[in-house]
Amino acid sequence: MASTNGVANMPGKQPLFSFGVIADVQYADIPDGCSFIGVPRYYRHSLLILQRAVKKWNDHQKLKFVINFGDIVDGHCPKDQSLNAVNKVVDEFEKFNGPLYHMIGNHCLYNLPRNKLLPLLKIPSSDGRAYYDFSPTPEYRFVVLDGYDISAIGWPQDHPNTLEALKFLREKNPNTEKNSPSGLVGLERRFLMYNGAVGKEQMEWLDDVLQDATKLKQKVVVCCHLPLDPGATSKEAIMWNYNEVMDVIHRYNCVKICLAGHDHQGGHSIDTHGIHHRVFEAALECPPGTDAFGYIDVYDNRISLVGTGLMESTDICFDP
Repeated sequence: MASTNGVANMPGKQPLFSFGVIADVQYADIPDGCSFIGVPRYYRHSLLILQRAVKKWNDHQKLKFVINFGDIVDGHCPKDQSLNAVNKVVDEFEKFNGPLYHMIGNHCLYNLPRNKLLPLLKIPSSDGRAYYDFSPTPEYRFVVLDGYDISAIGWPQDHPNTLEALKFLREKNPNTEKNSPSGLVGLERRFLMYNGAVGKEQMEWLDDVLQDATKLKQKVVVCCHLPLDPGATSKEAIMWNYNEVMDVIHRYNCVKICLAGHDHQGGHSIDTHGIHHRVFEAALECPPGTDAFGYIDVYDNRISLVGTGLMESTDICFDP
């Protein structure tokens, strides 16, 4: 799955920069439970994993920033505790001695609407949208996508994005329970309410950003809570219109890797255009005493994920 790419770490060569990663903390102050397919989930322990992650990131001393790949609180969190739970997890993240970048996931949106969530996560936003980009060094640009731009959760019920999502689900998923893939075949199984899509405006923005990165000769890392390649994830976890997003990305040679959360088992693939996709293992499903977080060393022609615990280390090479 997420194996080394036939490359050993080269001693003596310093990375351009390094950054911390974690996905799917999904904290809630409730007893341990299971996913709908019976996988154990450790809601309180996940906060301890985050605390250990922040300590390790700070001890590293050379991490330029940290990216959280969404779902910081769980959908089973009692709604009268949602705000406190989000604040509690955000407070732990903010103990990191450096910049933090968050993205939204479905479980975040089960707990709080966008207009409350985005300010807490300090996500730069226009009209409730949660996509943005940043350049930690002149050589690299990070693009953070809003995978729930078109979504049945998070927006007001009468919002055009909600109505578009509900119409889409009615057309694509005949089940009364729109989180059930029953009867759906192959990649159709992604048409579930807990997934979402990138809208037209965001797609145009993405095209503009990649065009600009190409002019500046920057390498691009695309980040999203939802995975963008079927080879790296289960069919039930992929973005509704991943193919349209990848069509835009494949127009350019600047994107080197797409990083995601959401599918708790993790995964790694290389798509038809040679772009790597790495889905991170979830903190939520780590039994007590185990972890899932890491940091990534970024070089001119490769990135190296140094995983802790259940997050598998991965070396990825690409054309400089």
